[in-house]
Amino acid sequence: MGLVAVGLVVLLVGAGCSTVPVTGRKQLTLLSAGEEMQLGLTSFEQLKKETPINKDPAINALVQRVGKRIAQVAGPDMPNAQWEFVVFDSKEANAFCLPGGKVGVYTGILQITKDEAGLATVIGHEVAHAVARHGGERISEAMLIQTGGQVLSSSLSKSDPAWQSIAQLAYGAGTKLGRELPHSRSQESEADHIGLIYMARAGYDPQQAVAFWQRFMEYNKAHGGDQTSFFASFLRTHPLDEVRIRQLQQWMPEAQAAFVPYKGQ
Repeated sequence: MGLVAVGLVVLLVGAGCSTVPVTGRKQLTLLSAGEEMQLGLTSFEQLKKETPINKDPAINALVQRVGKRIAQVAGPDMPNAQWEFVVFDSKEANAFCLPGGKVGVYTGILQITKDEAGLATVIGHEVAHAVARHGGERISEAMLIQTGGQVLSSSLSKSDPAWQSIAQLAYGAGTKLGRELPHSRSQESEADHIGLIYMARAGYDPQQAVAFWQRFMEYNKAHGGDQTSFFASFLRTHPLDEVRIRQLQQWMPEAQAAFVPYKGQ
């Protein structure tokens, strides 16, 4: 395990360190912002070829209107973004934002967003993932974990095969449960935080973020989402809905201070 640590230190020495806007958290990045953006642009073009795009004028006007306002306040934190907002026809209640500012909204989420403020909650959250470079951070983490596994295998190459299997199993489970899943949940919480500030800066009442997540929680319950089991909570990539609501309420004073009602252009 000492050799694993040495291998990881070697990678860390050559790694970059950046600061996440709004929260000020320091993060490890092995990819440049340009490399992340190119990955996002390529992936988005492929998605547009493979996934049906919604053509409803009213829906698209809504998404463009909200997206433009969120992008305007997020712009200073990601000045090279190539913003694009596309509505995909899908029953999935979800949305995403790829590095570079490529935002996809599935029509399935619109039954829960209900209005502009609800949609601003979702788009603000997704844009926050891109601004905070969460995608690049996850790739960097995966690279480190893979390198650690390779160093561990090399260091145990002359050991009993049974011990090699046990060590690899322990390493895999430990990184998954002890690092990857908790880090994924912390990134989701950070995106909630940054997104809340963005929607407030864009002139949307941040209290409506709580209302959206309350609706989302009811949606999850109605569709069989497990919000109670300890193991389900432990293995989740996202925080429990009630945890998200509680955190949003904790950040609300900061968001209210940033909130200026929108008066139009």
